[in-house]
Amino acid sequence: MIVERLSGKAKLAVSYEASIVAMEGSVRSGKTWASLLAWLEYCRRGPAGPLLMTGRTERTIINNLILPLQQMLGEKRVKLNRGLGMVQILGRDVMMVGANNEASVTKIQGRTLAGAYIDEASSIPESFFAMLYSRLSIQGARLYLTSNPDTPAHWLKANWLDKARLWIDGNGVEHENPDGLDLVRVSFRLEDNPNLPQSYVDRVKAAYSGLWYKRYIEGEWVIAAGAIYTDWDPARHVVQELPAISRLVSTGIDYGTTNATAGLLIGISAESPARLVVADEWAPPTMTDSGLSADYRKWIGSRHPEWVCVDPSAASFKMQLFADGVSSVTDGANAVVSGIRTVASLLATDRLVVSDKCVNLIKEIPAYAWDPKATAKGEDAPIKLQDHFCDALRYSLATTRQLWGMEVPVTMKEAA
Repeated sequence: MIVERLSGKAKLAVSYEASIVAMEGSVRSGKTWASLLAWLEYCRRGPAGPLLMTGRTERTIINNLILPLQQMLGEKRVKLNRGLGMVQILGRDVMMVGANNEASVTKIQGRTLAGAYIDEASSIPESFFAMLYSRLSIQGARLYLTSNPDTPAHWLKANWLDKARLWIDGNGVEHENPDGLDLVRVSFRLEDNPNLPQSYVDRVKAAYSGLWYKRYIEGEWVIAAGAIYTDWDPARHVVQELPAISRLVSTGIDYGTTNATAGLLIGISAESPARLVVADEWAPPTMTDSGLSADYRKWIGSRHPEWVCVDPSAASFKMQLFADGVSSVTDGANAVVSGIRTVASLLATDRLVVSDKCVNLIKEIPAYAWDPKATAKGEDAPIKLQDHFCDALRYSLATTRQLWGMEVPVTMKEAA
């Protein structure tokens, strides 16, 4: 791999010294490379003692950080041991710890650390972040973190970034706060990465709109308010005649006991460029698991999707499907915001169409809105009302992205 020299804001960011160095902002703006190079130097010259790298899951740590480091330095200098949850970087042992829920804090309680790196810090629990910072008790210990913007009330911004001793904003303007935390914050924009081809910049900008554009392109911490799928346009996205389908990728099912159960059948069109097609919907009455399974099998008929992506909380229904011979049943990916972002990107780029037969989904999408109560708490979450088909759409597309991602040309941020 050819590693370009750091320049501009990225070069500036790695020169700062503080107990926390935070690099946040737009996607592909250079913040990750800058932070990784700073982390490599810290592994070489930082104080002796245990080091740790963390993110939402161990898989995301490996994919987002370790594999790029191996491409940069080679596997001899970045030795990964998945079984032990360790990586050796330039001869220095580094623990890898996933932090996807509040219970993760127990993984680091009692540890003493000389340094740490957090990937996508806004995606981990605040309790884990606070505990990790308290573990950095060795003299000269430092914490590096990256993050994309989130809601302005998010704990990372409100309790840490906004209290920085020094902030280099998106325009490169310095803001000093002598009474602030021992934290340097550097905000990146897409334009801060001079090494991106213009064709890629145009493509990634086209993949986002509204809230996502402001956050991931302009690097702003803005609230999620109003309709979720602002690009939804029945004139563009609803079709009376389905295009030819090359593959039936999945069925997405949102399961309900007292609430409705909803299912969607999704395929890939045979045209070029390909689109994802919501070909049919399943809206059974409330019934037992065995009744739902029988009704599903009657609805799906001879159509054989590659995966059946079911609400992960529907354990009994999944078992019933297995017992009745339905193959390739799997838990639907239920990271809500990343699933919503995937659907929004597909709508923004006109890579998703819906059959006019899917009357319930078409009715739900315009009413699918952000919950203001969650926004006030610094969280992004949809209002849980009449959202069953929208949930089924999320499950199906997010779970099978690796299947359709190579065929449907849209640039999207990876889910963490």
